[in-house]
Amino acid sequence: MTSHVGNLDPRDTYPDYAAPIVRLYANGERELALSRWGMPSSRKALFEAASKRADKLRAKGKPVDFDRLLELEPDAGTTNVRNTKSAHWRPWLSPANRCLVPFTAFSEPGRDAEGRYRPIWFRLIDDDPEPLGFFAGVHVRDHTCVRKMKTGLETCDVFAFLTTEPVEPVRSIHPKAMPVILRTEEERETWMRADWAEAGELQSRPQPDGVLEIFDRKMVE
Repeated sequence: MTSHVGNLDPRDTYPDYAAPIVRLYANGERELALSRWGMPSSRKALFEAASKRADKLRAKGKPVDFDRLLELEPDAGTTNVRNTKSAHWRPWLSPANRCLVPFTAFSEPGRDAEGRYRPIWFRLIDDDPEPLGFFAGVHVRDHTCVRKMKTGLETCDVFAFLTTEPVEPVRSIHPKAMPVILRTEEERETWMRADWAEAGELQSRPQPDGVLEIFDRKMVE
């Protein structure tokens, strides 16, 4: 595998920040690269957001160039992919746009005894206190959009990971969804290289209960 990320420090990853992903070159070799978390949002979502902004400008008596407004509509990105039957995601489900997203832990929003927000952290159960796992992801190279108003149009690589039905202990904290985790080399090879009829099955086969555990990051750090 070819690495283009240098000597990476341990890091937490937040939406629209850079994170390492494993993707394929055209020749089939693997590449470790940095990409920003957040795939392009749907045209419908951007159109609706731009329409609301146009209505506010018109209400103030200001002229509106809607085509330009739509082009510059900020898109912070979509962080996860659930409905792979959607026409929006279909162009990015081929092996050319699939990737692996490495992780040692991930969090879901939780509450403490006083009802205050706090993240609940999960990791794979393993003899290693920080076991390495991989999410099934999709990515786009050289995507041009406005991520933030102050930076304007920019071109960057972006990614997101797929979600599936949650299993315990995630389900008790976040019953809506959890990332698609690929635990074996066979699963990772299938995701990266197989046609969608086979690779898509990985999203509908969540890991069994008991593969993950809740842990206290403060104890590890």
